[in-house]
Amino acid sequence: MPKETRIALKNIGLIDPENIQDYIDRGGYCALKKALNQNSEQITEEILRAGLRGRGGAGFSTGLKNRFTSQNTPGNYGYVVCNADEGEPGTFKDRIIMEQDPHLLIEGMLIAGYAVSAQKGYIYIRGEYSLCIQRIQKAINDAVTAGFIGEKILGSNYSFSIEVKPGAGSYLCGEELTLLESLEGKRGYPRIKPPFPAEKGLWGKPTLINNVETLSHFPSIIENGAEWYIQMGTEKTPGTKIFTISGNVKKPGYVEVALGITLRSLIGDYAGGMKEGKELKAILLGGAAGTFVDASMLDYPLGYDLLKEKDATLGSGAVIVIDDQTLLTDVLKSILEFFKHESCGKCVPCRVGCKQLLLLFDRFCSEGDERLLTELEKQATMMSKTSLCPLGQSPILPVRSILRYFKHELILETQ
Repeated sequence: MPKETRIALKNIGLIDPENIQDYIDRGGYCALKKALNQNSEQITEEILRAGLRGRGGAGFSTGLKNRFTSQNTPGNYGYVVCNADEGEPGTFKDRIIMEQDPHLLIEGMLIAGYAVSAQKGYIYIRGEYSLCIQRIQKAINDAVTAGFIGEKILGSNYSFSIEVKPGAGSYLCGEELTLLESLEGKRGYPRIKPPFPAEKGLWGKPTLINNVETLSHFPSIIENGAEWYIQMGTEKTPGTKIFTISGNVKKPGYVEVALGITLRSLIGDYAGGMKEGKELKAILLGGAAGTFVDASMLDYPLGYDLLKEKDATLGSGAVIVIDDQTLLTDVLKSILEFFKHESCGKCVPCRVGCKQLLLLFDRFCSEGDERLLTELEKQATMMSKTSLCPLGQSPILPVRSILRYFKHELILETQ
């Protein structure tokens, strides 16, 4: 198997995640010390120059998000929130970091908080991740004892505290504004934006929200510099990405590699290829809110902008491999059932639309009428334009992409 390029996973398997000294012995918290000797604007500029983009799915510039937040925090109390509500099907990258290297996330949060002049951080972890919650909490307690969290950190004028908040099992709370509602103790309903979190976030204060993998890149960028970081990946998407590979492959799991890698390499070199007796039919990129592609995309480089040019999405980095013996009608039905189940019901387009998509597809599966697929895409398109939050805006992605590559296959499966 080719060697990985690890940043967020650099300590995995090399340290005891419950021993802070192991983390320190491998250079842990050195980036924090370096950051505290600079001003906060320098930290933001370094992240911006590195071209780090959000690894949660949207791929928005992390440096710009930092800048927008820091512009609103001078003289104003601000927050840093880590989105660890990893609910996208096929995605388990953040879990690995929190279970195996919790201090890396904490150090990233501390640096992010310093960059935007925030004084408080929250890690919102999905409630099902019990081991993550346990290890993150222990890491916070140990970091407080060691002087990395608290008042006047390492003798500086910077003070920062971190609190863990378990989620309540809602897929929708992975969306940043809905997450903030949940953090405030409210029902997990999406907010209307603008305003964005950088302007008016948690309890109405400027808030920087990033996911686990994104924050885990902060220490290495500050320690090694932006020039080091941009040597990896693609021109518009530098650095590395954790891909979680599942489905009918010989070695499902996770891998961190430089962006620009191909699906052929991920599946063949890192996942061992297809299981015996199985042939590749389709790949679902990014989970339920992702896009289907076929074998024609095996040699196309993976990156946020590069995939967008092909009407595909990188999303969370989930790579779900579907074999030739799996019915795509079953796969798409499962996705539509998932969206219907997870809709919060706040807005009509999503509440009614998710149910209608499933009814339309059930009719297609029983009748085999191609016109129902046209109506399915039309309904999903309308939802994408009128729904309040990304959940209702997402079904168009798997629907449109599966019809683009596998419409004939779907029709054959109903015969």
